[in-house]
Amino acid sequence: MAMPQNSARENGFCFTQPLDFSCPSPRSGEAGRTLGAASGRDGCSTPVSNGIASSGAASPADSCAEPLCTPAPAEEETPLEEGIKYVSAEGEELACGWGGFTPGCLQPCNTSKGVLFFLCVASFLQGMTVNGFINTVITSIERRFDLRSYQSGLIASSYDIAACVCLTFVSYFGGNGHKPRWLGWGVLLMGSGSLLFALPHFTTGPYEARSAAEVGVCGGNQSLPCSQAASSLSGYRFVFMLGQFLHGMGATPLYTLGVTYLDENVKTNYSPVYIAVFYTAAILGPAAGYLVGGMFLNIYTEIGREIDIAPENTLWVGAWWIGFLGAGAASLLISIPILGYPQRLPGSQRYIVMRVSEAHQLKDGSHKKASDPDFGKTVKDLPRSVLLLLKNPTFIFLCLAGATEATLIAGMSTFGPKFLESQFSLSASEAATFFGYLVVPAGGGGTFLGGFLVNKFKLRCSGIIKLCLLCTVSSLLAIFIFFIHCPNMPMAGVTQMYDGSALPGGHLNLTAACNAQCGCLQEAYSPVCGTDDIMYYSPCHASCKKVSENFENGKKVYHECGCVHKTLLPGPGSAEAGKCTSSCAKKPLLLCFMFVVILFTFLSSIPALTATLRCVSDRQRSFALGIQWIVVRTLGGIPGPIAFGSMIDKSCLLWQDQCGEQGSCYVYQNSAMSRYTLVAGLVYKVLGTTFFIVACLLYKPPPPESAPGSSDASENGTSDLQEQKPSLPAEEDI
Repeated sequence: MAMPQNSARENGFCFTQPLDFSCPSPRSGEAGRTLGAASGRDGCSTPVSNGIASSGAASPADSCAEPLCTPAPAEEETPLEEGIKYVSAEGEELACGWGGFTPGCLQPCNTSKGVLFFLCVASFLQGMTVNGFINTVITSIERRFDLRSYQSGLIASSYDIAACVCLTFVSYFGGNGHKPRWLGWGVLLMGSGSLLFALPHFTTGPYEARSAAEVGVCGGNQSLPCSQAASSLSGYRFVFMLGQFLHGMGATPLYTLGVTYLDENVKTNYSPVYIAVFYTAAILGPAAGYLVGGMFLNIYTEIGREIDIAPENTLWVGAWWIGFLGAGAASLLISIPILGYPQRLPGSQRYIVMRVSEAHQLKDGSHKKASDPDFGKTVKDLPRSVLLLLKNPTFIFLCLAGATEATLIAGMSTFGPKFLESQFSLSASEAATFFGYLVVPAGGGGTFLGGFLVNKFKLRCSGIIKLCLLCTVSSLLAIFIFFIHCPNMPMAGVTQMYDGSALPGGHLNLTAACNAQCGCLQEAYSPVCGTDDIMYYSPCHASCKKVSENFENGKKVYHECGCVHKTLLPGPGSAEAGKCTSSCAKKPLLLCFMFVVILFTFLSSIPALTATLRCVSDRQRSFALGIQWIVVRTLGGIPGPIAFGSMIDKSCLLWQDQCGEQGSCYVYQNSAMSRYTLVAGLVYKVLGTTFFIVACLLYKPPPPESAPGSSDASENGTSDLQEQKPSLPAEEDI
């Protein structure tokens, strides 16, 4: 993209002369309207504005009826009027539309707020799909397609693998190209990935869950042919990986080009707020995904089919695919308006002129190379662009700090619902809803608050890094909460013997004297909760003889269970289908500190992103974000879910048995799960703290004489142009 220049030759005026253009009034009313609209918020049609009227005026001196900087009411975007054509100084079309179709009714949306709205919708859909729906339904997909946790972790990581493959290409060429077109086609590709992700539901046969009646009670028909139990559905993981790959390719422009497009079209002081709103939408997306996805999981995956098992049953598979269909269709629709935006918004050029550089100063002065107007337009400049970023230690350590945070965020967002499901003995839908309640205020609030604090205190780059450090230390202290955990609900033959004693050597022993004559199969897992508050592998393993239905909650109730002992009366007890309810007293404390960890982790996200944008030169911002995302995803986003998945697999107590082949995990050991989470959290939080400290110590801001304007100067156009008047010819990196 051709960047504006500050020389007198190209802008048509010289800063060494008084900035006062007196000239005749416009020759027609239409020209007057044109110039008035082109003046934007500063109330004048000048070369520092990106909109120049196409009324045939030879220069600003021939078409300006007011002084250069007559103040106008602040923060009111003047929409493009119908019939008025706006072009940039290079003759670039600035109207909103598709090709030659630029209706006037669309022009009120051709503002920074309009762009922010559509990008927020796109980021909301991306977050809801990739970080919401997928993480919510991961347990259901494992159960439906016989996947292990590390395989589902690989599905989650496919998104980041795709992003790493595309980031260099997209951020380098897209950063110098038509950003809205890259963004629109990316959202279109993202929608296609969502539709592909839902495809396996329609190409596989119906899900045949062995209901409680089919599993049978003691002495019933327990036959289960291996041909019926075993399946090859795990091959569908490659379809899920491809869908995630398309998600990653489509979202790549969104968080690189989308951020820089917003940053280029608003004042420097307002940029953190705009970016914070954008990222808050991206955080609220996953929260909505957890809540809506949890609702869908209460609907049986084969809609319309009668089934006699409840969502609490571990064999239940909810309608995991509905959310992907809706999100895919919405993404296809929202891509249309994004494709219609111009390369630069009207009036954006004056913000570039106002901007004060905070780029890290290299000792050899090589950072000045990026100020060349022709730098970055060809592939030949790619190695030099990478080298300039690698020589910037502040940028490098901000990338490494982001990678450590991304590892925890990716791992916990993927397996956080599973953690809650195991710790508190919840169903998959209940765990997803709980996690959504945590992410909405903590993640969304922390993201917006981070951008607000940067704007409120007008922090410069060094202060922003110190804020990130404070947030990381706070979350590091809160993560020690994982020292505590909720105990496993007792399960006969899995966590203890049938008589309540410890299992010898920790090995499973599902057979006891009370159910030895029942002929129970280990493949038929359908847990029940006895009146003695002990879970049993199935009604058969509890030696239940009869079954009825509880009309209050619709659950199956089993009677004459020989292995269940009544607490008061002698004789066999009864059991109810589903897990026993956890009464863990540590539940409120654990949820409270998890909220704090999520809050402070996301509180540092926008400040860290803002620091990254400010520590590099303006022409390298898109490319710097692309390189940062490569580092973050390669070192954090990709290994995070895989490492957490493997770690959680190690804490499994009871694996699914499909005729001798290991399937997904049924029961996890809560203490081991908490211990592994604590170790991983401490390691990555300590690394993140160290990287932020080093980034702060090594940052070298520009000398005062090279940045005479203060951040306060950009509060109004007058002070910006007046205070920066002597420096504009020399500052080539603007």
